[in-house]
Amino acid sequence: THKVTRTVFIQCWEGYRNEGPEKLRVVGETEWVDSIASQARHSPDKAQIGGIIGTVDMRDGAAVREVLDAHLEASSLFRGIRQCAAWDADENIMSMPGIENAELYDDSGFLEAAHVLQDMGLVLDTYHYHHQLPSLVRLARAVPGLTIILDHLGTPLGVESYAGRRAEIVAQWQKDIAAVAECPNVFMKLRGLAMPWNGFGYESGSAPPSSDELAAQQSSYYHYAIEQFGPERCMFESNFPVDKLSLSYQVLWNAFKKMAAGYSANEKAAMFSGTAAGVYRL
Repeated sequence: THKVTRTVFIQCWEGYRNEGPEKLRVVGETEWVDSIASQARHSPDKAQIGGIIGTVDMRDGAAVREVLDAHLEASSLFRGIRQCAAWDADENIMSMPGIENAELYDDSGFLEAAHVLQDMGLVLDTYHYHHQLPSLVRLARAVPGLTIILDHLGTPLGVESYAGRRAEIVAQWQKDIAAVAECPNVFMKLRGLAMPWNGFGYESGSAPPSSDELAAQQSSYYHYAIEQFGPERCMFESNFPVDKLSLSYQVLWNAFKKMAAGYSANEKAAMFSGTAAGVYRL
């Protein structure tokens, strides 16, 4: 068993308001999750929602402040936002709705909004593909006071035009991850490689992978990221429900524990709870 006591909700385009100003409809997601958190408090023996990451359109620049204020009014658990930036020129690889190129983080409006997040003490979760990591470095350097969380190990692609190129892609991924790690305001989420676009094929296998198989096939990515960022800037994350395409929640956390076996008690405490508690103010 795994004693998960506190969680952080990360935006997933759910619960939006059906009426009212268009740009404020995203606040419905924060309201929805806050209501779930309130219900959960009646069962204190179960995991509690400790933080909410919502949505704004960061391309709106300084105008995001109104939406962020509405999120904060909707829930005391609101901690920041994520706007998924994943984009690839290969039309067979899923790009996020409304994202038209790989350089969302370089957009002038996005940069202006990032400064608003910094001023308000909110955090920015980021999700994109491995070839977009240099853009994240530019963002982190441009807004050094903003806490940025890199989701899913930077998502090194392994399907379609990237299939059969793992050694090449891992080498570039390592170089770019090292550059990101040089930005002290960026924290790493350790997870996400079971998603179909990473190319391990778990979703189409005859049986889901075991925790031993997962650790054997993916631990090198984890250990490299931890080496670059340090345990104090890393946090293990589940990626559910998306990871249900490939494996179970129990297998995932078993694999994490096996990958972390060689680290000290303090390092494990950071990666399994302490880093997240600090970053998301749990």
